[in-house]
Amino acid sequence: MSSKVQFGVVQFPGSNCDNDALYATSHAVDAESRFLWHKETAIPADIDCVILPGGFSYGDYLRSGAIARFSPIMKEVIAFANRGGYVVGICNGFQVLTEAGLLPGALARNINQLFNCKTVYLKTVNNQTAFSSSYELGSILGVPIAHGEGNYFADANTIKELEGNNQVVFRYSETNGLLTDSSNPNGSINNIAGIINKSGNVFGMMPHPERVCDPLLGSTDGVGVFQSLVHALQSVHA
Repeated sequence: MSSKVQFGVVQFPGSNCDNDALYATSHAVDAESRFLWHKETAIPADIDCVILPGGFSYGDYLRSGAIARFSPIMKEVIAFANRGGYVVGICNGFQVLTEAGLLPGALARNINQLFNCKTVYLKTVNNQTAFSSSYELGSILGVPIAHGEGNYFADANTIKELEGNNQVVFRYSETNGLLTDSSNPNGSINNIAGIINKSGNVFGMMPHPERVCDPLLGSTDGVGVFQSLVHALQSVHA
């Protein structure tokens, strides 16, 4: 059995960033990764972290992530997370996590009602997590987005709780770190781009770090998300 950290990337019908996530967790960092089909009813015992990748699961019918939430494997992902297992949701995966109740809030249509596909800038506002410890506090990352429903919102009490518990990890910002309306590509409350749950083991973000994790892709700004996880999980193994 390999001593390397093991990632499992869930494939839903309509996933299209699954290979990107597999590459990011098996080539860009010192770890191993394999696919998990959405109809599987068990997560292999050696999996350390489950990734729900970007894409258009089930064609985004009803609303993004609403049907994927009921795929057989999601019952196991919820149980895995509740046992303390690490789970990451990227873009559509973030939407699935909110639909499954593993993260608070929801993702609505972008405020401009358009599909936005471009590079945005993120400010690291919490680097004391298993998903961001490789970044300096306040560091600015250039990370692409590709979504039509990335407008994060929640009721006032939930937002107050998120902010009070330091559960916001990344915010959309200008390149100088200022948080402005113009740097917010979808209208998310408080420029929220990525959050963790209260326990700190479930993370969701709309931008795609897996698309900027290799020099061949023009940037390695996103690799720190996966490096942080490897470091965190290695310490668990030690």
